[in-house]
Amino acid sequence: MRFIPILALAGLLASTLVPGSGAHSAPNPKSSVRRVPMNRIPVRKDVPAEHRWNLQDLFASQEAWNKEYNETKESLGKIKQYAGKLSDAATVKQCFQLEDDISLHTERLYVYSNMKHHEDMTDPVYQALSDKAQKLSVEVSQALSFISPEILSLSDDQLKSLVSSPELKPYKSTLEEMIRQKPHVLSKDEEALLAMAGNMSGAPSNIFGMINNADMKFPKVKNENGEETELTHGSYIQFLESRDRKVREQAFKAVYETYSKQKNTIAATLSSNINKNLFYSQARKYPSVLEMSLFGDNIKPEVYTNLIDTIHESLPLLQRYMKLRKKLLKLDELHMYDLFVPLVDDLQMKITYDEAKETIKESLAPLGQTYVNILEDGYKNGWIDIYENQNKRSGAYSWGAYGTHPYVLLNHKDNLNSMFTLAHEMGHAIHSYLSDENQPYRDAQYTIFLAEVASTLNEALLMDHLLKNTDDPKKKLYLLTYYADQFRTTVFRQTMFAEFEKITHEKTEQGESLTAQEFSKIYYDLNTLYHGKEMVVDQDIEMEWARIPHFYNSFYVYKYATGFSAATSFSKQILDEGQPAVERYLGFLKSGGSDYSINILKKAGVDMSSPEPIKQAMSVFSSLLDQMEELTK
Repeated sequence: MRFIPILALAGLLASTLVPGSGAHSAPNPKSSVRRVPMNRIPVRKDVPAEHRWNLQDLFASQEAWNKEYNETKESLGKIKQYAGKLSDAATVKQCFQLEDDISLHTERLYVYSNMKHHEDMTDPVYQALSDKAQKLSVEVSQALSFISPEILSLSDDQLKSLVSSPELKPYKSTLEEMIRQKPHVLSKDEEALLAMAGNMSGAPSNIFGMINNADMKFPKVKNENGEETELTHGSYIQFLESRDRKVREQAFKAVYETYSKQKNTIAATLSSNINKNLFYSQARKYPSVLEMSLFGDNIKPEVYTNLIDTIHESLPLLQRYMKLRKKLLKLDELHMYDLFVPLVDDLQMKITYDEAKETIKESLAPLGQTYVNILEDGYKNGWIDIYENQNKRSGAYSWGAYGTHPYVLLNHKDNLNSMFTLAHEMGHAIHSYLSDENQPYRDAQYTIFLAEVASTLNEALLMDHLLKNTDDPKKKLYLLTYYADQFRTTVFRQTMFAEFEKITHEKTEQGESLTAQEFSKIYYDLNTLYHGKEMVVDQDIEMEWARIPHFYNSFYVYKYATGFSAATSFSKQILDEGQPAVERYLGFLKSGGSDYSINILKKAGVDMSSPEPIKQAMSVFSSLLDQMEELTK
């Protein structure tokens, strides 16, 4: 069953999640704007129509949703008639067509119910609807679970006959992919059993979410005015951006002291998640969890290890940035709580939503008029839910279902961060739009490996546009710092997370038991390696592993770093070559999931099987540091 993920913002600190977020759906951690008091935030019913997304394009009414839900449930009975009969082309084709129909309707039901839930997370009607759709998706997964194992139980000659059948030409890639996966597909009964375990396998992530979002309570800390202020997931980065170093240090220590009190429970939760991964990798006969995680995208482990090795070679650049940060902040010692304080004093960039839209439109002009027209369509025709309202899901994402335009959830503030967020999410949205427009249902959904490319490319073009259109040294330094921090957090930091996952899974596979102390030592040593001698690596940071929700969606975060690197390579080609590079890039956006991710990128001019795109990204980072050092002589 195809299932479209939320395409969420990786941003500057992908680990800073707030209540309501999940491993696939990081809210916008870039946003550092202080929350408006709740009595000044509108309730959902008072949000003007022009500021809301138009979900009626997906379902005209609740009655329409109910009707489609009932029809989908009925279809599950029909799919059973194909069990035990999948041996000839005509029957397989009919089964695939019904499978597509069920999958698409389930996707639509799930996306709509969750987006309605996200409008007001306290609304019990849509809480219940979201839960209902989740249960349906598990039921559908179970009902469809017989298809692959039954087809793969056929003889090699029968499988070859199906692949070469003209009747099954639209499903040729599906059948070839099934054959590729054959060594890891179990019997019909075993597959059904694993499908039934779907809800249970989510326990580690769900338990962590409850600890992190519901039960974890941070102490109050003093702000710049000496006032006792609530410390929350959402306000933590605000404190780390404070000009008052005592405020930064106090908030930093308070967060990790709080996590330390729960370290054994969270270690047990994370260890359970790793053991769950090990169970699935062994059940499906993979050599390792890493290879299982990469297999779906047909990614070789070398892509993962190339990333880590190339970033290790580039650590002097990160350490050079740490030295520059220490100099600009006029500090004798740079601590972990000094990484988010702005390097440029008193620069306020107030950018309204309308101004942000226009600036983004200008910056994306190099992608051509067709791209810009789709962008404007999204602006004008109900794609975007713009502003915060009471109990709205935090952060930002792009989501949608095949056959309807994509949607974007924002919590827009009039600042630079929010402008980049809009550019990022519209990159996702237009990628989805062009994929759906140019590919059939089965081939339209691109992988997460590709997802961050389109969003990050938009940010790169926006940054290039802003830098080219300012002569103010202070503003230029502010923008350069903003961009450099994206490299620090989206490439270096995410690669460090990826290395932590690799080490912890390998130790578990070798039979070692991971305790809180072991997790902390691994994490602290990595921070020391990455940040180098210019940084005082405070002991408290050893607990940061305990607050990273992405670790419950294992071997995922490396895609932020590879996606950022691919986007940097694309942007350089587009700005240097012009139209030929634009055509290659638009071809990439239109390709959806019609081929393996590595092949799609390679056809468009970026070879992620080699370390070259990562090296290109590092050369851009080096250039940023050159410019920053020149401005601060």
